[in-house]
Amino acid sequence: QVQLVQSGGGLVQAGDSLVLSCAASGGIFREYSMGWFRQAPGEERLFVGGISYSEDDTHYVDSVKGRFTITRDNVKNMLYLRMNSLRPEDAALYYCAASTFYHSYYSGTGFSYWGQGTRVTVSS
Repeated sequence: QVQLVQSGGGLVQAGDSLVLSCAASGGIFREYSMGWFRQAPGEERLFVGGISYSEDDTHYVDSVKGRFTITRDNVKNMLYLRMNSLRPEDAALYYCAASTFYHSYYSGTGFSYWGQGTRVTVSS
């Protein structure tokens, strides 16, 4: 099964950009549908977006569409979340996740493997 280790995150100002990374090991990375989630304090964990097995399709929730970009490198076994034009409401604990189900990257469901989470703080 796949293990996910996240890096990146930190404190930025509103309008800044940030890239989160997620390194996968222990599985065949290209066989997993990948996603990003976030959880603000006191709130439930929400799906942000995902990317298909073969890097050819992505899905985003409306609140981040046009600002966030998800990419993956199936050679390096890496998943990325580039966040532009960050807003205070984007502040949260961000998680990468992996699923063996194809639909997960657009449905936001079926994820079984999770990174440890990385915090993003956005000051106004």
